[in-house]
Amino acid sequence: MKITAVEAIPYSIDYRKPLRFASGEVRAAEHVLVRVHTDDGVAGVAEAPPRPFTYGETQSGMVAVLETVFAPQVVGLSLTEREVVNARLSRTVGNPVAKAAVDMAIWDALGRTLDLSVTEMLGGYTDRMRVSHMLGFDSPEAMVDEATRMRETHGIDVFKVKVGRRPASLDVAVVRALREGLGEDVELYVDGNRGWTASESARAMREMADLGLSLAEELCPADDVLGRRWLVQQIDVPFVADESVVTPADVTREVLGGSATAISIKTARTGFTGSQRTHHLCEGLGLEVVMGNQIDGQLGSACTVAFGAAYRLTSQRAGELSNFLDMSDDLLTEPLVISDGELAVRPGAGHGVDIDPDKLAHYRQDT
Repeated sequence: MKITAVEAIPYSIDYRKPLRFASGEVRAAEHVLVRVHTDDGVAGVAEAPPRPFTYGETQSGMVAVLETVFAPQVVGLSLTEREVVNARLSRTVGNPVAKAAVDMAIWDALGRTLDLSVTEMLGGYTDRMRVSHMLGFDSPEAMVDEATRMRETHGIDVFKVKVGRRPASLDVAVVRALREGLGEDVELYVDGNRGWTASESARAMREMADLGLSLAEELCPADDVLGRRWLVQQIDVPFVADESVVTPADVTREVLGGSATAISIKTARTGFTGSQRTHHLCEGLGLEVVMGNQIDGQLGSACTVAFGAAYRLTSQRAGELSNFLDMSDDLLTEPLVISDGELAVRPGAGHGVDIDPDKLAHYRQDT
């Protein structure tokens, strides 16, 4: 079970339409496929979606750090030496998504070796999660149409609405249109991607007070320390920290500082090992948790549901598991299927998914 090689393969798949939000815009899944090979002939896989506007990582930068820094540090280690892997990768500052992909590929390889699913190895609480769909910036009519299509086609009745535009009235109008168009039985929550100020956030939340929102996420920048603490005291729904809580230490700082009351866990940035740490901390602090989406493809979504289904806390809320539906294609041999508003953990060892070699050859960017 010793690691013999780490591959970093850049690939690009277009989105059917761009996803727009306060901190950026994504038109193509320019991701990196990470493969960890072992001396037993097993290969574990994971997806690394770079988000330069959030973490500073780029596709080419990920390939470079994976090939020249991380691979030499983990080759020769056993798949069970995950704490050693974590310690070695932690010597390098930043690069959370590249580190997370190495970690998840190791877990996948271990699961394939032991013939166990990642969900079973992590905790095995359930085998599926309810799905939340993320709605990017658009006109009220277009966003209502998209949400209606998601509900009618996939049974999804939970929606995360991207907000953070100026003026905030643009987003207030969208959320109001969604509530009026979808009815009271649909769950809506908002994510500002740090786009508003604290005062703009408070004003917008007051204007939406009658719409029954369930959560508010990263409405204003985390480095507005006093403004953010003030904002959290103004609103009556859980305030979710996302981009501001990359590490467990960040979670502790935000929560004990009064800047957040709930946490988004994204396996794409903390892997399974780091996400475990964050989960256990949230459980101990009594925090609500949302399994977040980094605009993952199907492989990344399979990883998210594998982790989210492993624990009671992470499976209580709908996970953000559907944005791969906006991609024009994907790399998996068998696509994920959302049915009746749920995504099931794929049966089989590891993540339960396999990469189609022909599709990878078509979309990879390094040949």
